[in-house]
Amino acid sequence: MKKEKINIRDPFILTENGKYYLYGTRAKNFGQHVNGFDVYYSAELDGEWTGPIEVFNSGRYGLNKGVNWAPEVHKYLNRYFMFATFTQDNGNRGTYILCSDTPDGEFVPHSHGAVTPNEWECLDGTLYIAKNGTPYLVFCHEHTQIMDGTICYIELSKTLECAVGDPHLIFKGSSPKWANRCGKRFVTDGPFLYRTKSNELLMLWSSIVRRYGHDCYVQALARSLTGEIDGCFIQESLLFEKNGGHGMLFHDFEDNLMLTLHTPNKSEKEKPAFFKISECQNELKIME
Repeated sequence: MKKEKINIRDPFILTENGKYYLYGTRAKNFGQHVNGFDVYYSAELDGEWTGPIEVFNSGRYGLNKGVNWAPEVHKYLNRYFMFATFTQDNGNRGTYILCSDTPDGEFVPHSHGAVTPNEWECLDGTLYIAKNGTPYLVFCHEHTQIMDGTICYIELSKTLECAVGDPHLIFKGSSPKWANRCGKRFVTDGPFLYRTKSNELLMLWSSIVRRYGHDCYVQALARSLTGEIDGCFIQESLLFEKNGGHGMLFHDFEDNLMLTLHTPNKSEKEKPAFFKISECQNELKIME
């Protein structure tokens, strides 16, 4: 099938074995009680995609209690680790880590439950490896619990089985000059870390802003002033503001920097979109 026929949220691309592996949230019912995740794969981004192929059955492991959100797969220690959000027994959402020996699964639970704080409402955990090799989870503490949503980080064990120490704040949803409230809240969503050619650290993240009389999902960009996640981040201009977001960056097989995100942000209408990105003087822009 063509990508225009794929109905997923939160697209994530892994390039491996000469293929693009595409993961995402099953869009039905906004990803709630959808019983797991699929993968699609293709040799060309604009070519034919094979799938969906189920790579994780959440019901089999008691993880279909609520949301099944935002799977992303990272190769680490020669295995494939999936970071995804599920509803915990206590009703709070949290990020779990799954693993597989192959990118097309089957994935099985790896972490000792959620690696985000149990008492927090969290989502959208992503893996970040620091310059010294330390693994971290970067995630959102949800606006549904604290009104002004935040993006935080917490150290992970070397084996990614559990969190180490306490979470630390990176920034709040109200931080950008362009931020405004969604109702009474500031939304943070979908962090993803990218290191530029000149070794600067950027973070993609998403929010909801008021545009033209309605709420609009946007793709934002922030920059670390220290080159690491424990420093101050400054907010850049919006990267995409046409009701799409939860994006990530990857290089295609011609070494072009690419952005994928879902758009529109409307339940069961979402599709993965791909954009070529220019990286010039540490600035990222969508190429027309």
